[in-house]
Amino acid sequence: MIKRVIALVISLALLGWLAASGNWRDVGSRLATIPPTTLALALSGFLLSYLLRAARIRDEFADVAKGHFWAMARVTTAHNAAINVVPFRGGEIALPVLLQREFGVPMGRALVSLLWLRMQDAFVVLLLAAWVWPGLDVALRGAWSLAVLVAAWGVPAWARAHPVGAAPQPGWQGKLAKVRVALAHSTRGAARSWAWTLSNWIVKLSAQTLLLGALLGQAGLLASAGVLGGELAAILPVQGVAGFGTYEAGVAAALTPHGITLANGLQAALALHLVIIAAAVSAGAAAFVALPAGPHSANANGKSQ
Repeated sequence: MIKRVIALVISLALLGWLAASGNWRDVGSRLATIPPTTLALALSGFLLSYLLRAARIRDEFADVAKGHFWAMARVTTAHNAAINVVPFRGGEIALPVLLQREFGVPMGRALVSLLWLRMQDAFVVLLLAAWVWPGLDVALRGAWSLAVLVAAWGVPAWARAHPVGAAPQPGWQGKLAKVRVALAHSTRGAARSWAWTLSNWIVKLSAQTLLLGALLGQAGLLASAGVLGGELAAILPVQGVAGFGTYEAGVAAALTPHGITLANGLQAALALHLVIIAAAVSAGAAAFVALPAGPHSANANGKSQ
């Protein structure tokens, strides 16, 4: 409850700032300045990132999703749309629900897969930030990267160290053991999933950097730092409603040390956020209408007729 109140306050603070300063018009003006070719290239990057995410999930659930890439793309784009619009990160539950409905994946396995997916996302964003963030010493970049790589290796190693056939344990230890077993299953194709995840984030961040650079009139590492600031803010346990407020604050905070005023950074971040949400919702709606349903859903519908 406290987190929801804080999230609401954060989003209302952004809305209040916009209303008090009359910056809505400025945000619209910024969007109009994006060159059509830049917008088209960025939207193509977003689309490619959606497909890479679908390939990563399909690969993890190859036992039930082999030969059904487009059905998995339907699930993952709908999930991406949901997390962009449903308040308080409630859209995250769309992935396990849809995996269960479309592919018959047990809810427990799907939830642990979502946990591993978000951990991979966090590790990749932190690793990229170490090398994109301006002004850092090379030694610090190296130490930062090493710490992230050790943590990324340690989670799968810990999960797979669970002894096979171990006797069930009572209480929280037994629940942790079940999560560990499911996580070991999710991380069994770690090399491929890391490749998919890294590719997805490189494409996604490049597309966002292209847009933010156009909105600011300054491309390069500065725009990359702003984009990473927004994505790092998304890792925080408390988020604004549909990400509004926290995302913008993360982008602006990363830009401020490099000469971009807070107001300028917030305006550009909000414009970028609106494009991201519009792209996600449009792709999710189109995929859910145009792409085929999963085999489990199709079989269930066939039996009910």
